[in-house]
Amino acid sequence: MPLLSAEELRTRLGRDLPGAVLEAAPLQIVPPAHGSKGPFVTTDVLVEPTRLLDAALYLRDQVGYTYLSDIAVVDYLTDNLLEVVYRFYHLDGGPSLALKVRLPRENPELASLTPHWPGANFHEREAYDLYGVVFTGHPFLRRIYMWDEFEGFPMRKDFPKQGDKYIGAEE
Repeated sequence: MPLLSAEELRTRLGRDLPGAVLEAAPLQIVPPAHGSKGPFVTTDVLVEPTRLLDAALYLRDQVGYTYLSDIAVVDYLTDNLLEVVYRFYHLDGGPSLALKVRLPRENPELASLTPHWPGANFHEREAYDLYGVVFTGHPFLRRIYMWDEFEGFPMRKDFPKQGDKYIGAEE
């Protein structure tokens, strides 16, 4: 199977999975650092959250990108959303392809890919523990870094970085 660019993937998904691909609205990102050449522009494919599993299975079964390398979460506090990024590779080599899903920060929920990619287990638990993303259908969705009684999600931008009850609290 020939390798695809993100634009080719967007076209094929739009044709074969109607309604799965969304147009990416610009996000309010902090301006680039002094001396940089301007804002980073992504060409990754933004997918409708309810169609993530369909798009990921299409990428694996129809296009041959079988290796799910990682799952990352980006917190866009100003836009009140979380973006979950899935990076896939073709075992024959070449560049990766990414699928992105945007979720509201309030009650973010997605279908788990763990039943189809067992390697997603750790990444989904990490996203749950640190950002609060709930992966429905995950076989064992529990905290992986923080203790069970920990409150909140420490990687979110609005989590208190000092003075909270876990750091230096005196009773």
